[in-house]
Amino acid sequence: MSDLRAWISARLDPLEVNPIEARAARSDFDLDPQHAPTARPALKPAAVLIGLVEHPEGPSVILTRRSDTLRNHTGQVALPGGRCDPGETPWQTALREAHEEIGLDPALVTLAGLSTPYRTGTDYHITPVVGFIAPGFSLTVNPDEVAEVFETPFKFLMDPLNHVQHEREIPSGITRRFYGMTWEDHFIWGATAGIMRALYDRLYAAAVA
Repeated sequence: MSDLRAWISARLDPLEVNPIEARAARSDFDLDPQHAPTARPALKPAAVLIGLVEHPEGPSVILTRRSDTLRNHTGQVALPGGRCDPGETPWQTALREAHEEIGLDPALVTLAGLSTPYRTGTDYHITPVVGFIAPGFSLTVNPDEVAEVFETPFKFLMDPLNHVQHEREIPSGITRRFYGMTWEDHFIWGATAGIMRALYDRLYAAAVA
């Protein structure tokens, strides 16, 4: 497991790097760039935690299902995270949000680095923060934000055969394409699937090229 941790960490940006300046971001429009807006307002900084739980049989990723009472993205699968408070670094945001949403003690997370930034169609600039977590912890879910917390094998999320392209017509009449990954009874899509696809490209596609 320590070898995998070192291999992943070596392929991430260091925490000190400004995520907006580090590299070109991925986005909700990767699969249909013709629909990307030509002019966008100032992006809202946000961060999520890609928490890798280091089980003996292989790491898994902590995911949540958003509460059915939330105004936006109701019931969708998400990584713990949210909007950055003024003056916060991305990793401070990711750890704070994970603690608020699922009760994950920040002291249990060994930060590894930053993955590829992701821009959403709602003008959020999301910095994925990767951290390693030893198994055996306990969580307390905030029911106002999270309906369920679960783990998905990292190996499954990093298998490109599971990155299925879907199409959906949005209210404006435009057909949008996006990645989706079905794990058990959970459909992982949208920004969460896009962030995991970007991590796959960063870790594995570059290694094969």
